[in-house]
Amino acid sequence: MAAARRGELTPAMRQVLAAERIDENDLLAGLASGTIVVPANHKHGSLRGCGVGKGLRTKVNVNLGVSEDCCHVERELDKVRRAIELKADAIMDLSTFGDTRAFRRRTVELSPVMIGTVPVYDAVARYGKEVGRITVDDFFETVHVHAEDGVDFMTIHAGLTQTALQRLKNRPRLSHVVSRGGSLLLDWMSANDRENPFYEHFDRLLALCREYDITLSLGDGLRPGCLKDATDAAQIQELILLGELSARCREAEVQVMIEGPGHVPLNEVVANMQLEKKLCQGAPFYVLGPIVTDVAPGYDHITSAIGGALAGAAGADFLCYVTPAEHLRLPDAQDMKEGIVAARIAAHAADIAKGIPGAQDWDNAMGEARRELDWTRMFELAIDPEKARAYRASSRPIDAETCTMCGDLCAVKRSRRILAGQ
Repeated sequence: MAAARRGELTPAMRQVLAAERIDENDLLAGLASGTIVVPANHKHGSLRGCGVGKGLRTKVNVNLGVSEDCCHVERELDKVRRAIELKADAIMDLSTFGDTRAFRRRTVELSPVMIGTVPVYDAVARYGKEVGRITVDDFFETVHVHAEDGVDFMTIHAGLTQTALQRLKNRPRLSHVVSRGGSLLLDWMSANDRENPFYEHFDRLLALCREYDITLSLGDGLRPGCLKDATDAAQIQELILLGELSARCREAEVQVMIEGPGHVPLNEVVANMQLEKKLCQGAPFYVLGPIVTDVAPGYDHITSAIGGALAGAAGADFLCYVTPAEHLRLPDAQDMKEGIVAARIAAHAADIAKGIPGAQDWDNAMGEARRELDWTRMFELAIDPEKARAYRASSRPIDAETCTMCGDLCAVKRSRRILAGQ
């Protein structure tokens, strides 16, 4: 942000310009004002700069990491490699067990995409204490370790304050607090009868982020965990506080994103996007889903893609993928693939709706390939070429130019012949 305000292009900014159709002056203006961020810790040596925000492609994040129940480090590292192959724009390491630092360092080392973490998770794993006995210095030392390891953006639930919690107590929820980081801080605040340490010591956090050029992703600890709780007083109170904190980030020249819901009925998705943009002065919005119905376990990659497409079209800048395993178990590699593909479809659909320059060119090329019945080109253009080829190979037509759905009644082949005057 400081460089952009001086009118200077950094190497990471140049990489963004090479990957996006945005004017150099527009990029600098967006970075200077805070409507665009380029998460790029200077210790992440393998990083390829990626922009998130106004006028840029909607980006997709993948969550992974080891847990106590599924502590398979090499399997998770394979998922890191596979996520990169599947064109994820970011990876969040949410590890909560074992040698989390070794896993995090290996992830940063092999990943050209930006890496995010939630340090409060790691503080629990790192110190092995009851949550209430973790000290303020423990929390900040964990943030410092993640910074040293090259993490580009960090989720910090600094807006979950005593004021926000009072809103929750005044109007109880059906699903209470479903954010893991939010629940940990709730536990700490209750055990110590104190304010959220990241809110109370926010300037200390800003100093660390400024030193390493880490982007703050202000977490939504009070995001709704079911439709009934969506857009309630607790969620909006936290969002108001995040807006105030985002202004402090800009004053300190620290890049900031805002995290959002969560479970939201379809008719409230647009309003949630508008509220964030208004209250947070246009800061990039990073949303989980949103999941638009609660009754589809095993299919939540679909429920979130529906919400994500609408959210993106209405202004969301960054979609956190959701897999079929959401609410059920740790995702495996196949779950991860389905989640990435669903989120990428949603992001691309949103880009077309937003009029992102060049977004529809991809679709136009596919339309041309289908007109010509150019199957090789169709596979090359498919968002999942592997699946498209497998489907085609599983049912061979008599006429190799057509498919087994229509065969000799292929409308494309027939109309092309007639309109060509043959």
